[in-house]
Amino acid sequence: MTVCVKDRVKRFGEVKDGRMMLNEYGEMVNRYWGEIPGHYKDVALDQFVVMPNHVHGIIIIVGTIVGTEQCSVPMKCVKRVSISRVIKSFKDITIKQMRSRYGVYFSWQRSFHDHIIRGEGDLTRIREYIRNNPLKWEEDVESIIHT
Repeated sequence: MTVCVKDRVKRFGEVKDGRMMLNEYGEMVNRYWGEIPGHYKDVALDQFVVMPNHVHGIIIIVGTIVGTEQCSVPMKCVKRVSISRVIKSFKDITIKQMRSRYGVYFSWQRSFHDHIIRGEGDLTRIREYIRNNPLKWEEDVESIIHT
C-alpha cells in the first residue's frame, strides 16, 4: 500500500546517499505506523518505509474479530477489519498530531494505492521494492516535485 502526502509536499525528511533520513514528522509517522497492530489484533505489519512525501507498507490481515457471545444477532457482532479502516485511522492520528503537536497544517492525499499480494513471488518483489525505494529516490518523479 502507498499513502501520499497531499500535493506530494515533502514533509518527512530527505534521502541522502540512498538512505531515508527522517525528521521529527517522519519519526512520528514511523512510530504511529508501528503501533497499528496494537489497535487491530488481526493485523500484522511487514516491510515499511517512510519516504519524503509518501509511505509504502505491507499490511497483513491475519483473521477477523468476532463479537461477544452475548450478541443476539451474530452477524451484527462480527467486526472485520479492512485495509481502508486501518489506513483511515493511521491518517487521522497523524493529521491530528501534526496539527496539534507541531502546529503544522498537514493532510494526506485522498485515498491510497493498494495491491493484493498473490503468492510468495509477489511478496518478495514488493518487499524488495519497498526496501530499495530510498536507493531509487533520485530516479523517482516524486523526488523532483514539491520541495
